[in-house]
Amino acid sequence: MRVVPALVRCAHGPLGPRPHPYEPALLAHPLGLWPPYPAAVLLAIDVGNTQTVVGIYDPGAVHGSAAADGLVDHWRLSTDPSRTADELGVVIRSLLDVIDIDFDSDVSGVSICSGVPRLLAGLREMVRRQLGFSPVVVGPGVKTGMPIHYDNPKEVGADRIANAVAAYDLYGGPTVVVDFGTGNNFDVISADGAFMGGAIAPGIEISLDALIGRAAALGAVELVEPRSVIGKTTVESIQSGALYGFTAMIDGMNARFLAELGEANVVATGGLANVIAPISQTIEHVEPFLTLHGLRIVYERNQDR
Repeated sequence: MRVVPALVRCAHGPLGPRPHPYEPALLAHPLGLWPPYPAAVLLAIDVGNTQTVVGIYDPGAVHGSAAADGLVDHWRLSTDPSRTADELGVVIRSLLDVIDIDFDSDVSGVSICSGVPRLLAGLREMVRRQLGFSPVVVGPGVKTGMPIHYDNPKEVGADRIANAVAAYDLYGGPTVVVDFGTGNNFDVISADGAFMGGAIAPGIEISLDALIGRAAALGAVELVEPRSVIGKTTVESIQSGALYGFTAMIDGMNARFLAELGEANVVATGGLANVIAPISQTIEHVEPFLTLHGLRIVYERNQDR
């Protein structure tokens, strides 16, 4: 199984090949970064129902071997639909200031996917007012290079399209993408690069929240493997049910997809991908930045418009 560590920032850049993400040469920097930074950067924003991931890409970096290629830095934030365009601008500026990238002069493009319409409107306004151009937003009318074989293509979430585009770019097809988020999304890409559809199941964290909220005697637990699948305490029993139970569901769904597809790649992404993948029997690759990579590809495919 190929796992891309969450600490990875960028495999190539203006100084040539960079150290492995776990080598001391990279981690010696307080932020785990590799300055100097590129003069112009692409801002990629993935807005989920629970969390928002912001990434900065070097547009000139060679990519295609991993979603993290060319990724200068990234941040994971809580999604707050009440934030205004001005507040969003302040948040983005403050993040870029930390790594000495100037929001006004260094950001050459913005690519967004969002499942939260209210926040998407604020991001569009923020980019237009403060940067003077329109962002590329994954959705109807935007060139993705991927046919959508859904009864109503407009129903497919923008994040699912970004993931599918990225997964096909990295692994070809057929491929199954498992995205661990508020919901667990399964996206299936055909051998010729079409989005075929998939499945949506409740996410691990919201399922635990529902369990704890309805059961007065149960409390929050850390999502780590218990000593055994047979829990000896209440905490271990919840951990066993959450981790092994959801992993069994993931593997069971993947087995059904593979029964229809034949051989296929299985790629995991999302906040809990690195927790589930080591105990899964079907997940082959982990790409923490898959959605951001898809946003980069969609941005590039819309630069001739």
